[in-house]
Amino acid sequence: MESSGEMVAFPLLITPIENNYRASTIPYRFPSDNPNKPTPIELSWINLFQNSIPSFKKRAESDDTVPDAPAKAEKFAQRYGEILEDFKKDPESHGGPPDCILLCRIRELILREVGFRDIFKKVKDEENAKAISLFKDVVNLNDAIEEELKRVENLVRGIFAGNIFDLGSATLAELFSKDGMSFLASCQNIVPRPWVIDDLDAFIAKWSKKPWKKAVIFVDNSGADIILGILPFARELLRCGTQVVLAANDLPSINDVTYHELLEIISKDENGKLMGVDTQNLLIANSGNDLPVIDLSSVSQELAYLASDADLVVLEGMGRGIETNLYAQFKCDSLKIGMVKHPEVAQFLGGRLYDCVFKFNEVSSG
Repeated sequence: MESSGEMVAFPLLITPIENNYRASTIPYRFPSDNPNKPTPIELSWINLFQNSIPSFKKRAESDDTVPDAPAKAEKFAQRYGEILEDFKKDPESHGGPPDCILLCRIRELILREVGFRDIFKKVKDEENAKAISLFKDVVNLNDAIEEELKRVENLVRGIFAGNIFDLGSATLAELFSKDGMSFLASCQNIVPRPWVIDDLDAFIAKWSKKPWKKAVIFVDNSGADIILGILPFARELLRCGTQVVLAANDLPSINDVTYHELLEIISKDENGKLMGVDTQNLLIANSGNDLPVIDLSSVSQELAYLASDADLVVLEGMGRGIETNLYAQFKCDSLKIGMVKHPEVAQFLGGRLYDCVFKFNEVSSG
């Protein structure tokens, strides 16, 4: 489905939305803070985005689909750097005060303004090809686990391992440029439980009752994340008779998988089967989003229509499930799952860097 027309609120949010929903998880400022002065938290996030400029500039310079890429990359770096400096002087400039949604949005706008559409396209295609070649082995390893609940735990760990592939984190971007997929192998040993937020046992207990008729999964990165993390998990839900909607971004942002890329990935699978599981109940939706974070008060009408009767919402990845929406309340069961990849987020949660968040909220039917 193409995303078109007016954006609407995600129908499963608790209403009234204006009283019950705030997209950003971290409070950047309070009413008592001086409006003309950035708060310490705002400053730390401005610095985080500033530190990511060199890796974005490097990607942009090497985009051979764009004429004069190096000059345009320099222009992006300069313009974005200036805006971030402006925020340090006056948090209300450029539509502020700043939070991760605004800082992401401005970065994307500048990239598009100077002429870049998708600076991560090449690396996404490479990582997708690598991950597709490993998909069969990952699924076979999961299928070999006979006890269903142990298999579910293994699939969850696979989501965390896959979620490492994130070029929005300056540290991880550097590691990937050096190591590629071998880094993923070294991250199979994710931090031991209990994680910083760990509702895995409650989730597995609920799973054992085969409760969900329809799940909406907001997906995150290309490569290992979507192909080796989310698709095996979605396949297991399909095996249990759950209809699955995968919601992907409309436009490119960092190395997040887009709606069109996801359609392409799924179409590579033989005869409409995900390793022997019928994909008739698998739907791909365009979320209408164009950022690595998401404000659920504004999604595509198509997604709203497909999600209206879902009884499980999954927000995957640090951007969608931790930096935004960690405390979002839904009318149905919800799961926020992602790895903590910024020190600022680890500090806020009181956890470790590369810790895991698995937040499951069950809505009692009564």
